[in-house]
Amino acid sequence: MRALETNVAEVVEAYRRQGWAVLAHGIDPLLLADLRATVSRICGMVRPEVVHEEDGETVRALHGCHRFDDVCERLVRHPLFVDLAEAAVGDSVYVYQFKINIKSPREGKRWPWHQDFAFWAVEDGMPEPDAVNIAINLDEVHERNGPLTVLTGSHRLGLVGPPAGSGSAPSTGWQDHVSANLTHSVDDAVVRELAAEHPPTRLLGPAGTISLFHPSIVHSSSDNLSDDRRTMLFITYNSVRNAPRHVTRPSFLVDPDTTAVTRLGA
Repeated sequence: MRALETNVAEVVEAYRRQGWAVLAHGIDPLLLADLRATVSRICGMVRPEVVHEEDGETVRALHGCHRFDDVCERLVRHPLFVDLAEAAVGDSVYVYQFKINIKSPREGKRWPWHQDFAFWAVEDGMPEPDAVNIAINLDEVHERNGPLTVLTGSHRLGLVGPPAGSGSAPSTGWQDHVSANLTHSVDDAVVRELAAEHPPTRLLGPAGTISLFHPSIVHSSSDNLSDDRRTMLFITYNSVRNAPRHVTRPSFLVDPDTTAVTRLGA
């Protein structure tokens, strides 16, 4: 797996300023093909890491794949991703979460407006948002197949809640953290107010595109209204000094191993 050429400092500067950044170069086509094949294979498995839409048949997401799949395990140790994560966080990092969100043509449902750190703080006791999300488009992401939309600069506001309908108490089941009826969502009226000063930006791009976004940025994605699948892979790296305090969620949602990631070839 060859390293990708990029200016990590420039990417991280944009990430800190905007709350998100998109790299100029995507992943290697051979790696992209391996990941797409891996997704197809895991989608056919019957295991708790494979989450479905409300119809019980359409796959919505895959979780914790780095814990049981060699391709995904090697991916989280890719030197570029580790370099980006350590620069963004300012510390050694471990894999806090790994997930692949799949929006099937005409079937894939939305992810309501939310902040990731609301889940991590309330549900897991993560002390600070000293983490970073790295995303890879495994399919082309365009206007109609449910792109990720972020409110630029909203990461500087902290938590804008309390999360709608939840106060500050943990929810009763992890299933609501992976469904279209998302726990700890941000009310649409709040989003409309925020959007006046924090313009919505859709993170579009061809398959292979790499992007970063902050744990506190307000974001969402819409239903897939097209005939094209939209699959995005997310690796969340957390500072080794920022481990959550009271994790009760399954290990495929929150990795209990807080050992610092070692780069491939190190």
